[in-house]
Amino acid sequence: MAADRQWERELAELVKEQRRAKTRADRALAALLAVLILLVAMLLLERHARADAVIPRAALQYRSELTRAAHAFWGLDAPVATFGAQIQTESWWKNGTVSSVGAQGLAQFMPQTAAWLPSVAPGVGAPRPFDPRWSLRACVAYMKWLYARVDGATGCDRMAFALSAYNGGLGWVRRDKDKAAALGLDKLAWWGNVEKANAGRRASAFRENRTYVRRILHDFESAYVRAGWGTGSCGCD
Repeated sequence: MAADRQWERELAELVKEQRRAKTRADRALAALLAVLILLVAMLLLERHARADAVIPRAALQYRSELTRAAHAFWGLDAPVATFGAQIQTESWWKNGTVSSVGAQGLAQFMPQTAAWLPSVAPGVGAPRPFDPRWSLRACVAYMKWLYARVDGATGCDRMAFALSAYNGGLGWVRRDKDKAAALGLDKLAWWGNVEKANAGRRASAFRENRTYVRRILHDFESAYVRAGWGTGSCGCD
């Protein structure tokens, strides 16, 4: 990418300047440049890691079904790439997946959530978590229900809140927003604001929830966009 090439040129210039500083025996400047070189190198590694995210081969057999389901519940501008990244994060597109806490299928629905969902989204039909068609419909329908109940400064923030709710519950999202406001943070902004606020979850659950959102929107979504699955929610690449 052009942005990466620019960062790489700047990294090369920093390395040259550090060598010149060492030649001049300017130790303070050389040390500062070493820190800058490390930071730029870390940024490049992170960007390349996101760019190299691989879509599992198993995803291809479900691509059309996910696209149809997303369009049915979200319209033609549905963020299909986001949902593809979400399913990858949930189950790595392995339909028989059962988590340690009992979540089932491609979209990892807990049995009680699967039983409740048709009451608010009748279009998904009777719960069948191990039926890929039901699982994909249920995922996008539940995300639509959650998205309608959160607000955000941008569409990307709003989707982050909805994903956090899918993973950990809508009640926690609302409490985290209130906690962020109490800390003087922007309760409508996820990144760098509510993302940092923990209203009382145990540390492991908090880390899991934040990693879940970031993995979908920062690590995997762009791979699905580049592969032609449709639009994403954040345009993070």
